Order: sequence, then C-alpha cells, then structure tokens
Amino acid sequence: MEIKKIIGNVTDFFNEFVAPVHKITSVEESDNNGWKLTVEVIEEKDYMKRYAKDEMLGVYDVYLNQEKEVTSYKRRDIRYRSSIKNEG
Repeated sequence: MEIKKIIGNVTDFFNEFVAPVHKITSVEESDNNGWKLTVEVIEEKDYMKRYAKDEMLGVYDVYLNQEKEVTSYKRRDIRYRSSIKNEG
C-alpha cells in the first residue's frame, strides 16, 4: 500500500509543521520518480471562528522523493471554504 504510506507521511508532516490536513485531493507520480500531492488545510481556524468568518482553505502542492519523504511544499491557493473553485 504505497499510497497509504505516502498519505501518512504527508499527514504527519503537515500536522507537525503546517496545519492539520483537511483533505488530500490528489496523489500522482512526478517526473523525477517521486510524488506530487495536492493537500487542503483549514488556515487559522481559531481566528476565523473568533470573528465569525468563513474558514479559509489553503491548497498546497507537496512533493516527495523516492523514499516518500516530503522535500518541498508550496501554498498554491487560499479561498473561503464555502467558495466553489473549478479546476480545468
């Protein structure tokens, strides 16, 4: 179960260094024999709740090497959780 291990590694990394994972929307092999994932997290949940605002959803691109270790990540988008975004 290679994908299960990949998802577990990314979830552990985000829980420790970024924010708890809300959803992983894609897992695919990258060109360099590693992996690329798209990860969604709830950004600043307590702040948004305190001011009665809709939660912000951060969308990250995450790259793993052949050993399934996170090598880089970058926030690609941030939007209100209730907004609908079409990816074409």
